[in-house]
Amino acid sequence: MRNLITDVAGLSVGNAQDAAVATGVTVVVFDRPAAASVAILGGGPGTRDTSLLEPEMTVEAIDALVLSGGSAFGLDAAGGVMAVLAERGRGFRVRDVTVPIVPQAILFDLVNGGDKGWGRKPPYFDLGMAACEAASATFNLGTAGAGYGATTSTLKGGLGSASQRTSSGHTVGALVAVNAVGTATIGDGPHFWAAAMERDGEFGGLGWPHPMPADALVPRLKGGPAGQNTTIAVVATDAILTKAQCKRIANAAHDGYARALRPAHTPLDGDLVFAAATGLRPLEDPAYGLAELAAAAADCLARAVARGVHAAAALPFPGAQPSWRDRFGR
Repeated sequence: MRNLITDVAGLSVGNAQDAAVATGVTVVVFDRPAAASVAILGGGPGTRDTSLLEPEMTVEAIDALVLSGGSAFGLDAAGGVMAVLAERGRGFRVRDVTVPIVPQAILFDLVNGGDKGWGRKPPYFDLGMAACEAASATFNLGTAGAGYGATTSTLKGGLGSASQRTSSGHTVGALVAVNAVGTATIGDGPHFWAAAMERDGEFGGLGWPHPMPADALVPRLKGGPAGQNTTIAVVATDAILTKAQCKRIANAAHDGYARALRPAHTPLDGDLVFAAATGLRPLEDPAYGLAELAAAAADCLARAVARGVHAAAALPFPGAQPSWRDRFGR
């Protein structure tokens, strides 16, 4: 176990980023078409091809999922991923035409100090291609991929991942780009809200502070205009699931945001979770087995949020958010 979403058999992950622009793209590529759905609880999402993930829609499986910076400009990234997958013959067949199915979500990272003067050609199509071509079992966390330009209200955000096995032997993993309006840490200290879910000291092993700071529950929100946020994620399992079951897991996985970020699901963010199943192991109990997968997905997502912030490095621009390691030296 690498403690990455790629511990789930049947998928790989690729990152690509542009340091000058301070943005990036992360792609989850499935070895074969995978069942998937989505749950959106933020009030201002930016998405592509997410409607087809609803259980009643016709297309039953997807080829890849994309997380990207760039706000609405970043939606070009899925086109780059589609171009690569089309060359490989992946996609939904319509007579002699193949269309790769690649839903996407974006986050806002346009005011983080990078050079966004890209003129008529934003970089995201090319970044999508590069991330897809880089997909493998290992990938960087922190200031990487879709988390490259991400921030929170107090610290640099980033790309996080985590995994675990359930009692039934299924593997569950999470991947998240943390660009939150609020905080992943408690008060002004180094402790993570997700500490109760931490495994093996994966984000510092500090637990919760004791006593809890008197101002722990005082909201700490990003300054400036609203809408500079959105945390986007993928949770995955190797179980055989339907789209409706994936929808149930996506809904439950949002609990991970609530455990790891304060606040989550605000009016002008687009907090979103994709859920996917690679279909390699049967689910013996469709009720309690699904509940166990959903609980594991929420725990993994909370851990992944903390790991993304813990692993991040500050951007090299004046006024950039400090990283967790800059502030707390661990």
